[in-house]
Amino acid sequence: MGAVAGRPEQVVRRLRDGMAHGVLSFPLTSFRADGSLDEDGFRAYVAGQLAAGPGALFPACGTGEFFSLDEEEYRQVVTAAVEEAGGRVPVVAGVGYGWAQAVRFARVAEEAGADALLVLPHYLVAAPQDGLVAQVEAIAGRTELPLVVYQRGQVAYTAGSLARIARIPGVIGLKDGHSDLDRLQRLTLAAPDGFLFFNGAATAEIQARAYATVGVPAYSSAVHAFAPEIADAFFAALQDGDQGTVDKLLRDFYVPFVELRDRAPGYAVSLVKAAARLRGLPVGPVRAPLTDPSAADLADLGALLDAGLGLVGASR
Repeated sequence: MGAVAGRPEQVVRRLRDGMAHGVLSFPLTSFRADGSLDEDGFRAYVAGQLAAGPGALFPACGTGEFFSLDEEEYRQVVTAAVEEAGGRVPVVAGVGYGWAQAVRFARVAEEAGADALLVLPHYLVAAPQDGLVAQVEAIAGRTELPLVVYQRGQVAYTAGSLARIARIPGVIGLKDGHSDLDRLQRLTLAAPDGFLFFNGAATAEIQARAYATVGVPAYSSAVHAFAPEIADAFFAALQDGDQGTVDKLLRDFYVPFVELRDRAPGYAVSLVKAAARLRGLPVGPVRAPLTDPSAADLADLGALLDAGLGLVGASR
């Protein structure tokens, strides 16, 4: 089918404008204590995320536990995000697994009113570059929505592959999670003018300055999911060239947060969700195979959260 005429350009303009004025929000998905989806809690949580003024909203992606959602839950999550956003910011929904399943989710996202899709790394197997390109071609040819591709894990594009992907109708950008600046610089040089790039490292602020040096200043923020006050203060300092504030936030909050995050597999999501719960946000627990943090790690997280909020004049 290809993308609707003119739609990719409109989405690119909106995303570029949003990325210049705020971090990208990847909202958590709310579950009840029994593991069921809490749509009311999710709507309330997303409303809070939107009130903080992100550049765009990316529901049902990695931070939103896409891998734990069935198709109907995915529909509820994306629909709720679109309705809560009300056109104020672009809504980019995650899709993934193999291309056939990704297309099923893409159709749901279309029906729900999403503006674009983030193509998450495919499931399990390593693949050659021709296969990575074919995967994107298969999805793009079966959806009306523009695509942002995500390289992380077993997906890492060469400059030649990225140039091919960028020529596929409807493909508008790339999210990078590898933090290989040599490779990323080659990709930015191989891409056409107007192609979008953003930093999608697990705690993107740590490397935000480095990414900016290769022409990729925009980034997603996991911290925004639980402490938009901290994320927004860092973004503003970075934009203003206030290196003292950037260094202080990195040294006293972000680096300790990453050290805590690295204590256990899955903490890139479950620690973020625990921090949101500490602030009284209605996100609930994580779903298996993730596990919630230990009591000791939760205590350390609470102390760090209080310290980080104090740095920017906020509190729980």
